Amino acid sequence: MTIGVPKEVKDHEARVGLLPSGVKALVEAGHKVLAQAGAGLGSSLTDEEYREAGAQIVPTAASVWSGADLVVKVKEPQPSEYAFLRPGLTLFTYLHLAPLPELTDKLIEARVNAVAYETIREADYSLPLLTPMSEVAGRMAVQVGAQYLEAPMGGRGVLLGGVPGVSPANVVILGGGVVGHNAAKMAVGLGSHVTIIDRNLNRLRELDDVYSSQIVTLASNVYTIAESLRQADLVIGAVLIPGASAPKLVRREMISLMKKGTVVVDVAIDQGGCFETSHATTHTDPVYVVDGVLHYCVSNMPAAVPHTSTFALNNATFPYLMELAHLGLEAACEANNAIREGVNTYQGHVVYPAVAESQGKKWKELSAGGRRPLPRLGLRPRR
Repeated sequence: MTIGVPKEVKDHEARVGLLPSGVKALVEAGHKVLAQAGAGLGSSLTDEEYREAGAQIVPTAASVWSGADLVVKVKEPQPSEYAFLRPGLTLFTYLHLAPLPELTDKLIEARVNAVAYETIREADYSLPLLTPMSEVAGRMAVQVGAQYLEAPMGGRGVLLGGVPGVSPANVVILGGGVVGHNAAKMAVGLGSHVTIIDRNLNRLRELDDVYSSQIVTLASNVYTIAESLRQADLVIGAVLIPGASAPKLVRREMISLMKKGTVVVDVAIDQGGCFETSHATTHTDPVYVVDGVLHYCVSNMPAAVPHTSTFALNNATFPYLMELAHLGLEAACEANNAIREGVNTYQGHVVYPAVAESQGKKWKELSAGGRRPLPRLGLRPRR
């Protein structure tokens, strides 16, 4: 099989879908790899490293897309890449289709077989390809929040950890999963007053066991969220329904009651965001203000630390990529139900129920007797 590695084109997206070590393993297994010139430079990986590993370096994205059976990326295709979509192509990347009906339509029209990192799900309901970027995004959310809380950045001028004689910042985290846990780890380490809100009581018990008196855990409901937001200096949105649009936990009127200069970081933005006031931003123009509250809603946060993120992501994605390369999509789905759960579009149809439900589309089972809609898991850790 020929695997293509294009250079990412989303704003400030410097990650790359395949490491030289992965190239070497694929080539030694008898596959061919086409890598676009400069694809790895943002992650401090040179063309020479890819060439030495056995990749063929090609000059343009068109050369990669047209010559590959399977394209491996990091982020969803951008409008400039729509022309490269074609029947029979297998695409392996983060898609987050629920809030992106235009992209979904393009994949359907082009009959692309699209496998989404974020919906590959193992039998224990874990999301192995979402976890590493959730860890990065959770830790980054606190760093970003601390930066924008500074007065020159438009924030309240609050130091997260306070100082002797001055109270620390109040950090509220919506969602106690991978993002929430990693955000809490950073916020607690900086000395903040941390509150985690989740509707899964068993998860709150686990977090209470880990952090004990270092955090406050609250059961999620409209009243609890509203009251916590009134006191917050930094709010981190970290909720997920796998494959579906994020629930709007923070209503418009709640924002208007928050303290001026408070910062919200909506890590759930790649699934539409969990604040009613959220809309996607970029690393070039990352924040905007609603009722005096700063909103940071960058949909590819881990791209800001591409070296760390690329290696963490590839550690998780490569075993699935190798299986797809060895077996092809159809056989890989038969052999591994986790890969079957990752397929979002196939031969001109939406085959992932949560995506179809979010967009009001019909969906089709991947194959006769194939995947059934799995039970709703509630609010889960994200990215």
